[in-house]
Amino acid sequence: MKNFLKYRELWLLAGIMLLIGLISIRFPGFADPANLRQVFNDTSILMILALGQMVVILTRSIDLSMASNLCFTGMVVAMLNAAHPAIPIPMLIVIALAVGLVLGAINGFLVWRLNIPSIVVTLGTLTIYRGATFVISGGAWVNADQMSPDFIGFQRAAFLGIPVLSWIALLVIALFFVVMTRTAIGRSIYAIGVNPTASVYAGINVGRTKFIVFCISGMIGGLAGYLWISRYVIASVEVANGYELNIIAACVIGGISIAGGIGSVGGAVLGALFLGIISNALPVINISPFWQMAISGSAIILAVVLNARGERRQGRIILRKAEAA
Repeated sequence: MKNFLKYRELWLLAGIMLLIGLISIRFPGFADPANLRQVFNDTSILMILALGQMVVILTRSIDLSMASNLCFTGMVVAMLNAAHPAIPIPMLIVIALAVGLVLGAINGFLVWRLNIPSIVVTLGTLTIYRGATFVISGGAWVNADQMSPDFIGFQRAAFLGIPVLSWIALLVIALFFVVMTRTAIGRSIYAIGVNPTASVYAGINVGRTKFIVFCISGMIGGLAGYLWISRYVIASVEVANGYELNIIAACVIGGISIAGGIGSVGGAVLGALFLGIISNALPVINISPFWQMAISGSAIILAVVLNARGERRQGRIILRKAEAA
């Protein structure tokens, strides 16, 4: 039982169930399966983005440009659809993945080859990518009436009673689980986060692995670009402005250590679900947006404290007393 309870994901799952129970006291219909499916669907994009951010954070890096990547890629596919509505949706998704990959590769190249800290690189590209969105669009919006019915309806279609958007999220979750637990690149990502110096002696190319994780986060940002624009049916320079904080918050709440090397796919998904439940429930029970932000912020601080205590128990820092001296 003691070993069972040491898993952070189980505590987070229990917290989510407790949160749903408390909300249900005020709003009984919230725990209805149909409503919970809708909450999952509403949180799907955040879950996908959190997984992309997770692989970056695990290598002791961070990608602040994911939301700007999403904005730029979303604008590209929206403008393409408006100008050429006959382009098939699968082709637009491939284009979104490719554009996102290029943007992520730029981040990865600067971090790898020029050895610039990731926070500096992505803080710069955060502004560059959003500025590039303004340049290609001229500051104009792409509205719902300019988008084709297929562009808007693809993710809203249902399969076995579940929206395609939720299926895409489930597919991405499964793919990340396999990559992180069953492949050499997944083990390399964790190894770099735990000890980059030892990883070099183990034959892992640290720089190239970091390049790969930024490419992955870029592709995820690109995929989310199409999903976001087709869901909210508007493309503008302001799309997802500041959303990078939600993505990072989902990872932190899910137990992804900012110090790298610790975290799981399940944790990132549950962290995103926690934020999704808060954002869906609090407006329903008439709690102001200010308190919603305060509760989210409190959850992040609590998660950081729990992460720090958990890493201390695992002996992450050896000879702590000597280090403090």
